[in-house]
Amino acid sequence: MKKIALVMTAGAALALAGAANAQDFTPKAAGTILLNVRVTNVAPDVGDDITTLAGRPTGLKADVSDDVMPTIGLSYFLTDHVAVEAIAGTTKHTIKAKGPATDLTVKQTWVLPPVVTVQYHFAPGAKVSPYVGAGVNYMLFYNDKDQNGFRLKVKDGFGTALQAGVDVATSGRWSVNADVKKIFFDTTATDGVNGVTSKVRLDPWVVSAGVGYKF
Repeated sequence: MKKIALVMTAGAALALAGAANAQDFTPKAAGTILLNVRVTNVAPDVGDDITTLAGRPTGLKADVSDDVMPTIGLSYFLTDHVAVEAIAGTTKHTIKAKGPATDLTVKQTWVLPPVVTVQYHFAPGAKVSPYVGAGVNYMLFYNDKDQNGFRLKVKDGFGTALQAGVDVATSGRWSVNADVKKIFFDTTATDGVNGVTSKVRLDPWVVSAGVGYKF
């Protein structure tokens, strides 16, 4: 009986704490607009072969550097559980040709990769609210600078994205956010002057942390 009483007392205490917490923060709900400002690391997952235009191997592989930049995510809740998020930000990357005795910078370029996802939030009324999502992105390469005599053209295009994250409510309308996306994007990088090309599978991991505010 003592154990039952202890369990019932602990359950009642947790229920009261949950009720108190529910008054301390604003839950997610249909019609909510959630703005997340994040610090984001974009890490391309590459290593594709560089070939001649005729398809012969050069012994080199493409490499693309990581970058860390601020990004913004804006979500609108269609229902308590379903939201649409648009993510915007831009990063700068260095493209290299690497081999056993080669580490050559080919191009530096900025990338604008807007992502739109549809999300499912498992516990919108809870203080800790995880979610998953899926959607599309568009990779736009701009303000690029060729290096070391190369004239590399990287093709823009569409990709797909998977997403997982969690919002942790702090107080009032504020929250903290952790978010991970995997973007699947293939492109072609071609240098007609030097006669080389590569089908590049960028497939970046996009890892973010930041703060959110509900409107």
